[in-house]
Amino acid sequence: MAVIGSIRKHSTFLVIIIGVALAAFVLGDFVKGNRGSRDINISVVEGQEITIMDFNAKAEQNIDSKLQQQKTDRLSIDEQFRVKDETYNQMVFGVIMDNEYEDLGLSVTADELFDLVQGANPHPLIVQYFSDPNTGKFDRNLIIQYLQNMDNMPEQAKQQWYQFEKYIKDDRFRSKFNTLLTKGYYVPAALAQMTFEEENNKADVDYIAATYKSLADSLFVPTTSDYQSYYDAHKENYKQDATRDIKYVVFEVKPSAEDVQMAGNEAQQIYKEFIETPDVMRFVKVNSDKNYDSTWYAQGKLPVQIDSVMFNSPVGTVVPPYLENYEFHIARLVAESMRPDSMKANHILIAYQGAYKADQNVTRLKVNAKSLADSLLAVLKKSPKEMKTLAAKFSNDPSATTNSGDLGWFADGQMVPAFNEATLVTPVDGFTVAETPFGYHVIEVTGKKPMVKKVRVAMIDREVLPSNDTYQGIFAKASKLASENNTLEQFNEYVRTENLNAREMPNLGEMSNRIPGLPNPRQIVQWAFKETTEVGNVSPVFDLEDMFVVAVETKAINIGYPKLDDVKSILEASVVNELKGKHLAKQMATYNGDMAKAETEMKLSKTNVTPLFFNSRNLKGFGAENQVIGSVFGMTEGKVSEPIVGNAGVFMVRLNSLTKATAPASLDQVINTMQTAFKQSVDQDQAYRALEESLNVVDNRIKFY
Repeated sequence: MAVIGSIRKHSTFLVIIIGVALAAFVLGDFVKGNRGSRDINISVVEGQEITIMDFNAKAEQNIDSKLQQQKTDRLSIDEQFRVKDETYNQMVFGVIMDNEYEDLGLSVTADELFDLVQGANPHPLIVQYFSDPNTGKFDRNLIIQYLQNMDNMPEQAKQQWYQFEKYIKDDRFRSKFNTLLTKGYYVPAALAQMTFEEENNKADVDYIAATYKSLADSLFVPTTSDYQSYYDAHKENYKQDATRDIKYVVFEVKPSAEDVQMAGNEAQQIYKEFIETPDVMRFVKVNSDKNYDSTWYAQGKLPVQIDSVMFNSPVGTVVPPYLENYEFHIARLVAESMRPDSMKANHILIAYQGAYKADQNVTRLKVNAKSLADSLLAVLKKSPKEMKTLAAKFSNDPSATTNSGDLGWFADGQMVPAFNEATLVTPVDGFTVAETPFGYHVIEVTGKKPMVKKVRVAMIDREVLPSNDTYQGIFAKASKLASENNTLEQFNEYVRTENLNAREMPNLGEMSNRIPGLPNPRQIVQWAFKETTEVGNVSPVFDLEDMFVVAVETKAINIGYPKLDDVKSILEASVVNELKGKHLAKQMATYNGDMAKAETEMKLSKTNVTPLFFNSRNLKGFGAENQVIGSVFGMTEGKVSEPIVGNAGVFMVRLNSLTKATAPASLDQVINTMQTAFKQSVDQDQAYRALEESLNVVDNRIKFY
């Protein structure tokens, strides 16, 4: 209602904005000149195109599936974005793996697919969905009956089955591929022996360490050559994805004092009419932004502004308009009653074809559902103890398989109205039948809390909306920032002089969908990554939900290896440590392996570590020091190492002893462990990720959403 009201009130203003946007769109294409047709591919995988049309069709299909899974009629913008991303990944995966399956000669025949659906060893999902609810065992007759009835099903149900069947086929392809890789993995005995030794050979060592933090950074000033040498040696560590940094100013569109006054006058007029109206429900429907609420409220559950009045006034009392968070509220006491705070019941749901959320397997007609419900009621009145047995056997409520129809305690008003009222008027231990949109319910009332006074209140809620003048005034402020300040310097100066609040968002990725304080910011991200957007460019005015936003690009990092100057500040600590390492190694080398002398003169402390394993993750007293640990197992017992430059310092190590583990009679356990680890990596799609990285995958999502 609020959105519709906003569109209604600001239709003229929206026409202006849409006109400007269309002009910009047309002019933008004109300025681009003869650059050929627009991209229609959301991705290109090794030359194979995924068109935006195919993507949209698949995304719409996945959104419909998500709606059905969540039993809702709409997804949030964030949820839609996630589904689109999942669809993209799904389609790229399909192209890559279909090509791989073909290259390997893998196939899934029609006979295989038949066996997976109806054969002796059906797919696990077939077993899950077509099992007898009473026994939990797979019933092949259920799937056969389902398939025989396909021609009578609605088109949507048929499409769902085709998708389900495709998933089963794709899963078999994936299973074959994974099995092929796993079974092709061979562990030679020599490799298993080496792995065993790495895990079990034990070293006893002493070491001293001169840490980098013991030297002042100011003593080491890197040259450009030092930076370049370090960067060249570690370049892969700094490979980056494309990112953008922006500053942005939010102009919130809030009602002015005049807007509040005007809305207040309207609310006062509605209040006067609300007092007199005989048809309360219809009046609320016509005048409120929200639907009529028939809930019965206990004391303390209503807004504090009206709670006391509603419980201490006669029916028909109307509370004058009050303002809260830019919304006027008017309340009228409709009824009062003594009701339980909560109730407890068992039920059997008898659904019928066409009932709300009825399973597609339910084919009975409404008249047959009513007849069955009445029959069950008659049985239960004679044999009340049969309730749980009958619920497990007949109920179409999926939860009945686990709770045998027991709903437990539920608040008054929590259930759909007809069910709630039937439970309310039926005595404890009594039975009744109620019809709701879900079907017919055979209800056994098993408990009620003590009666308390409750009230039913009709509420009229009227959101205060910004007027056209307010919208235009705020838009004019945002437009002034966008149109009169064309550089980062001008943007910053205008923000300072106008005392505006500029926020910052670093490291925006192409598929970022989060900017603090902004709903659905994708259009801003798309602008930031446009080919024509450069650092210092100021954006046009973005019209988001109840706000205008103007942004400026402050930094742009493109995919690949950055320039040295761009990462110099990040490298500085590592380069300084490298210089410290060279200095300390040179100093330590002067002792010619005399560890005791180095310890004394360099004022270091000796540390003993036992046992130390080759695959140890950390060195005692330090973090990861792979260079040190690796060097130990290449030393001779009793010898002292050359200075070893590590991550946190320079080390001198003495190998006191190396105890080799007794070789096992069989290396089968080691081999099995290695094979299991490999299988896990395959099952976690490591092979697919390796394929994806090795291929040329063009990602054009930023151009479309």
